[in-house]
Order: sequence, then structure tokens, then C-alpha cells
Amino acid sequence: MSKITRRSLVKGALTAGAAAALPTGIAIHSGRASAQAARTVRMVPHGDLRVLDPIWTTANMSAYHGAMIYDTLFGYDGNLAPQPQMVGRHGISDDKKTYTFELRDGLKWHDGTDVTARDCVASLRRWAARDGAGQHMMKSVVDISAADAKTVKIALKEPYGLVYEALAKTSTPLCYMMQEKIAETDPNQQITKHVGSGPFKFVDGEYVPGSKVVYDRNPAYVPRAEPASGIAGGKRVMLDRVIWNIMPDAQTAAAALMSGEIEFFEVPPIDILGTLETARGVKLEVLNKLGNVGYCRLNHLHPPFNNVKARKAAQLAVNQEDFLRAAIGNAKYYQTCGSHFTCGSPMGVEDGSDFLKLPMAQRQAMARELLKESGYDGKPLVVLHATDIHVMNQAAQVIAQNLRQVGFQVTLASSDWGGVVTRRSNKNAPDQGGWNVFFTWGGGNATSSPINLFGHAANGQNAWFGWPENALHEQLRTEWAGAPTLEARRAVIARMNRNMIDYVHDIKTGQWVGPVAYRADRMKGMLAVPEVVPWWNVERV
Repeated sequence: MSKITRRSLVKGALTAGAAAALPTGIAIHSGRASAQAARTVRMVPHGDLRVLDPIWTTANMSAYHGAMIYDTLFGYDGNLAPQPQMVGRHGISDDKKTYTFELRDGLKWHDGTDVTARDCVASLRRWAARDGAGQHMMKSVVDISAADAKTVKIALKEPYGLVYEALAKTSTPLCYMMQEKIAETDPNQQITKHVGSGPFKFVDGEYVPGSKVVYDRNPAYVPRAEPASGIAGGKRVMLDRVIWNIMPDAQTAAAALMSGEIEFFEVPPIDILGTLETARGVKLEVLNKLGNVGYCRLNHLHPPFNNVKARKAAQLAVNQEDFLRAAIGNAKYYQTCGSHFTCGSPMGVEDGSDFLKLPMAQRQAMARELLKESGYDGKPLVVLHATDIHVMNQAAQVIAQNLRQVGFQVTLASSDWGGVVTRRSNKNAPDQGGWNVFFTWGGGNATSSPINLFGHAANGQNAWFGWPENALHEQLRTEWAGAPTLEARRAVIARMNRNMIDYVHDIKTGQWVGPVAYRADRMKGMLAVPEVVPWWNVERV
């Protein structure tokens, strides 16, 4: 029997007629006006949209959803500099302790009501309760208030130099503005209404989890006058509708792109890029220049990883090369890295990572000894295994095998990514619905900041999933935020990287970049934005 490969499946799907293999929801309904159909883009994102509250979760799909229907006070431009977005005039007091933001004219919610400062105050407070950068900023905040209907004030007890950066950040959760009555939802509960002020409207009636998400242009949206840049500038919408088609099978998605059933495929696997490169009308482009940083999170609350020796054993065991070869495949697109802050970024120091240069046999022997010293009782680790996203599917299997090689017993808890997103928040013991290990990745830009990435916090129960706790790390994060120069920040980062490796905050699995694939004969205007996929500035051709 001949071997079936992904590439042969892609070509076979085209030969047989890709449309026959597609989910029934992918075609544009025949009753829709042809003019709207001509201004519709259909995309396949990297995963399913399970959580509609982009503040409650750090899932990237929810951040993408947020970028469609909500807006932010500030946003990073294409040079990663914070710029006003919903804000018009703004300023800082002479003593650097009061920030004043005046909302620009024309801002309205999708239900037609005006955006007010009270809405923004409630949104800021809810976001700050969930986000690591927000929590860090709030340590210096005395009050957030509405001075009048259009003016927000943030009063500080001492100067804090990262206010604009925190409000503009592109890492999850982004600081999206919501109506006051929605933003007053308990931060630990998900919102149930999805009314934004952003460039698109969420079409609730056509949302089918696991299949389709639909957004229509917001005709009342007033963009800024400047050109679009990053998630800042004028968000001019030239599409009537954007449809996300959820296709866990990469072969089906690639076939759909080449046959013209979709216009955009976010994460084409590396091993079919050659086929896509030669397909008529298809363009490959790297939009996220700093790429992605992979890491596996360890649960610090429960045995065995509440013991630093067990964590160090796991850190020695996980082989970046094994993961990168299996999940990414082509060395052109990946690199090993000993930094917790993105190799290639200004903060990408690798202090403390010399163990990565040791032969794997030596690392494994060291890991076995540490595991023995930790008192590990042989109870199987629960490794969360997302089967519907190629990189995550491969990662869980490789990590499990690496851990078994040094003496851990491992059980894979397999589900789709939505199941992992739900389960990773469970603080119960692993055999009572919790977990020991899961894999994820962060954007290189977000990961380069010890403040903006929620996953970098080590404040115990209030930290991101895994709940690491380390007082020195939190002290160093504060020092970094107050450092006056780039050189001073790099000196703090070097200490921080050594400490994170020493107490094993989490385990880095390497970095990679990957191009998106889209029909350049049907659309143009894609913006290079880290961490989100924007659909403003895009038009059909």
C-alpha cells in the first residue's frame, strides 16, 4: 500500500474537487446580494473560537475576535510604538502622576449609543483585574475616574513609565473597551453580550462553534485620519463581511485556498508551503516578523511540579530540537533559544541557559537524578493534548516522550484546543479535572516584555495558568519597569532570565516564524501586526 502524505492529500483534494470535501457552511449563501459577496473574505484561522470574552481568556482566537468588534484607547503602530486610537487629546501632568485621555469624536457602540468615559473606566478596571500588565500597573494606581463624559483620568501614587505601553499592548488580553453595563461583569465570569464599538459587528445569529464565525462591517465606525499602521491609525473597512471557517484539517484548508473556496489560511503547515508557493494566485507572507515562542507550562500548585527539583528535571528533559523538527519541520523557519524574552528582540538575553548546550544524554542523566531527589512517586502526569492544531498536537506528543525518557509516567489528555483552553484554568488536582503540563505559544513581540505578557507573572494564585510564585522575579519585573535606559533594562533582564531558569518558571521549546497564505488575486492590503490578524485596510480585487 502506498504511503498517504499531506501533500498527496492536498493534490488529491484538488483533483477530486475541493468543494466536495468542505464543510457545508463554507459556501456563501446563494440568496446573499452579489455585491456583498464580492466584498466578502473567507478565512481559516489557526483554531476555533470557543470563548467570546477576550478579557476573560488569553486565547489568541478570542483576541482576534476582540480586534474585530472592539477598539482600544491606544494601539501599537507598525514600529511597535504606542499611539492614540479611541483617544484624541491626551497628556501627562508635570509630576508624571496623572494621565488624562479625551475620547475622540464619533465613537458609538454597535447599538447606536455614545461611547463614554464611564464605559472606559469600567473596561479598564475589568481588564486590569485579569491582565498581568494591568495588574502590575494597578500597583501604582490610586484611581481611575471619568472627569466628564469624554475624559478619563488615571491617578498614580508614583510615576509609572509603562501606562501607554500597557494600554496599547497586542498580547492577550488586549485592553478592549466595552459598554459599562457589560464591563461591570465579574472579571472571573464571562460576558454574555457582545456589543463593541469597533470596525466590525459580530453576527450572533450565524455563529456556529466549531464551524463558522461571521462579522459584518460596522457602517457607523469612524476611523482615525492617519493611515493604518499595526493596530493603530485609521481602521478603514473596505469589506462588507468576513467569515471565519473553522477547519481543523490542514489539507482541507489548503485545498480550499487553492480552489478559491477561501481567501486566507492563517497557519499553513510548513511541509505544504512548497505546494502553496506554486499555486496560481496564492501568496505566502510573514506578517508576524518576530514569530512565535513555544513553551510548556508546568502546574506549580500540585505534585510533582510544586517541587523545584522535579521542575528542573523536566526542564532538562524537554528537547527544543525534537519539538521544532516535529512541529515545524523546516530549519529555515525555526531556531532554538535560551531566552524567556524572545531571541532577536532587544530583551533577548540568554543568561543562565548553558544547560541547553549539553549533550542530551548528559541532560537526561542529570534529570533522572533530580527526579529521584524530588521524591517523585510515579503518579502519571496529565499532559493536555490539543489534537486539532498541528503544532500543539506534535508538541504534546514530543514533550510527553521527552518526559518519559527521564522517568516520568505520562498520560495524554486529548481534546480539541477549546477543551484545553477550558481545562487549563482548573486548579484542582490533575486526577480531579486539573492538569500537570500543557503546551502553548506566544507572539515574539509580547514575549519580549516581562510586563506585557501575562505568562511572565509569578504572583502565585493571581498568575497565569500554572500559577508560579517567585518573589525575586516579581521584584525584578518592578525594577525593569522603572529602569531608565535600554541598557539598564537589559541588565535587569539578564538577572531575570537566570532566575526564571533557576526556579523553572516554565519551559521554552524554541522559536519559529510561519507565513500566512492568501489569494493575492482576490485581496490586498494585509497589515503586518503581531498577535492579531486585522481585517481593516483589506479590500477585494
